[in-house]
Amino acid sequence: MKTEPNHKEYNEYVEQITPKHNLCKTCIYAFLIGGGICTLGQCLMQWSMNMWQFSKEDAATFVTIILVFLSVLLTGLNWYPSIVKVGGAGALVPITGFANSVAAPCIEFQKEGQVFGIGVKVFTIAGPVILYGVFTSFVLGLIFMILQKVGLA
Repeated sequence: MKTEPNHKEYNEYVEQITPKHNLCKTCIYAFLIGGGICTLGQCLMQWSMNMWQFSKEDAATFVTIILVFLSVLLTGLNWYPSIVKVGGAGALVPITGFANSVAAPCIEFQKEGQVFGIGVKVFTIAGPVILYGVFTSFVLGLIFMILQKVGLA
């Protein structure tokens, strides 16, 4: 009969299977991947402003669309998870990470159909970000409005 491992054995087991991370190396990769994404965006912005004479606002919209498209394309090709594995937060923080978080559940649950697969799961990861982002914006706007009425802002 198998016995339950004691506390010490369990801790040793957890220590064995827990991946080891080099914090310095992880931060450098996050910086390089995130910086690369942002540099690509800035290059696209400058290019669109110089090549097509876009205004700054139009160029920013163009860059956003291109970066979201590239993120969804790389997610669909199953390459974005590899980028995230190397770049960590550097790949997840920019808008490309948000697009990936919306596209990945769509791809994963498409077998379950349009409504119960994609429709239900599309905002599994991004939904809380949207919900709490909008709610926090509302609360902060309300506080700002009250401070303005009182004359403190």
